[in-house]
Amino acid sequence: MTETNTTPAAAVDATVAAGSAQFLTPVALGLQALAVNGKQAHWNVRGANFIAIHELLDSVVAHAQDWADLAAERVVALGLPIDARLATIDEKVAATQVPAGFTPWEDMIRAIIADMDAVIADVQAAIDGLDEIDLTSQDIVITIKEGIEKDRWFLFAHLAA
Repeated sequence: MTETNTTPAAAVDATVAAGSAQFLTPVALGLQALAVNGKQAHWNVRGANFIAIHELLDSVVAHAQDWADLAAERVVALGLPIDARLATIDEKVAATQVPAGFTPWEDMIRAIIADMDAVIADVQAAIDGLDEIDLTSQDIVITIKEGIEKDRWFLFAHLAA
């Protein structure tokens, strides 16, 4: 009978795995929260720029989901589990700025940008912290930062005068 190996194929130092997970987990959870809250904003945004914001928020949500998956899969590839259940996200992620009901587009954009800024802070902490731990994981969060800052810019452009 063959045994199933439950650890990564390559030998990963447990300290590297734990250190990487320490920085990647908040990023994954924050991005999952952004995806959920972005969809909430997508459904409830109102005003003259509705269609543009509504469609742009779909892109923000899709990107957040993809980046959350990227960060979480790195943790798992290092041999550790990740807990991104809604209850865990609610416990670990700061309260969202996105309102529950219909909201004028300007206020909704500001709320989503505030949520994005919280994720960007975790991403930057991960970039800084991973520099001495795991450069592969650091590359992943650098990629995430590049993308989320671009999405933030697209949203912010609607507010700029």
